[in-house]
Amino acid sequence: KIKILKQVQEFDPVGIYRVNYETENGINSAEQGTVKDTHAKEGPVAAKEGSYSYTGPDGQVYTVNWVADENGYRASGAHLPVAPEIPEAIQKSLQLIASQPQQYDQQF
Repeated sequence: KIKILKQVQEFDPVGIYRVNYETENGINSAEQGTVKDTHAKEGPVAAKEGSYSYTGPDGQVYTVNWVADENGYRASGAHLPVAPEIPEAIQKSLQLIASQPQQYDQQF
């Protein structure tokens, strides 16, 4: 069994919360969130952000920062891959396409 060395949970009546913990094997986690009004017809969404870290088999500490909201889940960390930049020619083509009026074929 791995012991939890520290655990904090804070909940606010308006929907804000904070949770974090630390374990004896070096895992750390922190999270906070709230309810966010995006003025969308689906209503409010949960907006959360946090981080966690752990020691890998190689002895290195790995940290992941993350956000989860109406735009989905996004994680980042020095050890995680990053998508390459979109080449300039493709960016220009996408901008040109987006600037053109939409034409729809009504035949199905």
